[in-house]
Amino acid sequence: MLVKTYGAAVQGIDALIVTIEVAVEPGIQFCIVGLPDTAVKESHQRVISALRQSGFDFPRRNVVVNMSPADVKKEGAAYDLPIAVAILVGSQQTEAPELHRYVIMGELSLDGSVLPIRGALPMAIEARRLGYKGIIVPTANATEAAVVNNLEVYGVDNLVQVVDFLRGAVQLQPVYFDTRAEFARSQTDSELDFSDVKGQESVKRAFEVACAGGHNILLVGPPGSGKSMLAKRLSGIMPPLSLPEALETTKIHSVAGKLKSGSKLMTVRPFRSPHHTISPVALVGGGSNPCPGEISLAHNGILFMDEFPEFPRQVLEVLRQPLEDRHISISRARYAVDYPAGFMLVASMNPCPCGYYNHPHKACTCAPGAVTKYLGKISGPLLDRIDLQVEVQPVDFDELSALPAGETSADIRRRVIDAREIQTRRFAGEPGVHTNAQMTSRLIQQHCALDEDTKALLRNAMTRYDMSARAYDRILKVARTIADLDHSDNIRPQHMAEAITYRNLDRSSWGAAKHSPMPF
Repeated sequence: MLVKTYGAAVQGIDALIVTIEVAVEPGIQFCIVGLPDTAVKESHQRVISALRQSGFDFPRRNVVVNMSPADVKKEGAAYDLPIAVAILVGSQQTEAPELHRYVIMGELSLDGSVLPIRGALPMAIEARRLGYKGIIVPTANATEAAVVNNLEVYGVDNLVQVVDFLRGAVQLQPVYFDTRAEFARSQTDSELDFSDVKGQESVKRAFEVACAGGHNILLVGPPGSGKSMLAKRLSGIMPPLSLPEALETTKIHSVAGKLKSGSKLMTVRPFRSPHHTISPVALVGGGSNPCPGEISLAHNGILFMDEFPEFPRQVLEVLRQPLEDRHISISRARYAVDYPAGFMLVASMNPCPCGYYNHPHKACTCAPGAVTKYLGKISGPLLDRIDLQVEVQPVDFDELSALPAGETSADIRRRVIDAREIQTRRFAGEPGVHTNAQMTSRLIQQHCALDEDTKALLRNAMTRYDMSARAYDRILKVARTIADLDHSDNIRPQHMAEAITYRNLDRSSWGAAKHSPMPF
């Protein structure tokens, strides 16, 4: 007897419906075909044990399992449940008249219980798109899949429960989740607030500009100056996720298996902080079983890289392409996948190996040329892709004890949201462009026109500091963001002057005993 069940395979962050055909015929062999990996092939032993422990028999006949499309690799143990159900129906141990209307996925333990899987959300999205009535997944993944509306989502705990439901012996209640109501209710401010930070007003301003325009930012300062403390509070001033962004972010974390059991929709922008010993594959994604890397897990959020020069050069260089394209394409001999990578890079570093170059009170003990060599660990093309480069100076004890609480994150966030709304209206007709940081050369020419005084100021800075053409574009983008925060239609000299100050780590102006003053 031939029976068909339906599962799903994850490709990148999307799912593809897989037809699982099981033929139970005379014979004594068991065979799985359709490009299964080792975990899928091992389902044989898990299914046998789960069936017996659940009160069923594994047929002593020839069982052939075909997984279509056959040219797509099937990975993981999540196919155990649909294979087991198909075998039971094919061996006439149960009936399932509506089997064709459901997508079924779940890993079986030896006692027949159903274990969590990865990628339930993209599977549910694809099931709804193709018109299936519902999806049956482990209970731990039910709320995750229920984010998809107009689809019946059933959470199950064991094989017997699935069989009884499909043959109509029991009625399961579909998991209901009001996506929009939960999304609106769950958006809360971060526990870390900028009001906790004493002083550092110039750095706070740089963060405000960075969040308002979606710009990458690099903090340079001695140990103890507050770089990490400031960076960890950045999420509190980021604009809230939109519902499409939240769905996309949740889908990525679902595929990577990073969602906790019972998790629903992600409503807070991700903040990823990998250690500097991370490998290139862990950062960009891939591996023998393709999985999103840290830059994709930070999509729609922040990637914080502390001790930036300590990362291996190979790891830093792989950031260059996703910083420009906002997605990463991974091609290997056996597969090719695309992952989104629209993150905001926040990096921090010491100014020199000893950490005290340009410190107001402590002397730098580095050898001559050590500062330039230390910065040289970050290539020029990568440094050019970082829009704001900000020096952080330590706050004196007297200032720490005397200064009042600073401006709250909520106050800064309101201004950031206002600036983002201006950009949303500006780029309404530009698909894929949402912030000033994403402007192309054509959009820069269109929205960053300069008067003669402002143009002269920029020309002087570019000549004096020997800045690259990419730095020129970055300055214009940042100046446009500063003008948006000021609710100005045009970029004025004061906006350009502030934008230029955020490029003070360009090579020709860094590494001397003291910096030359900016040309304004």
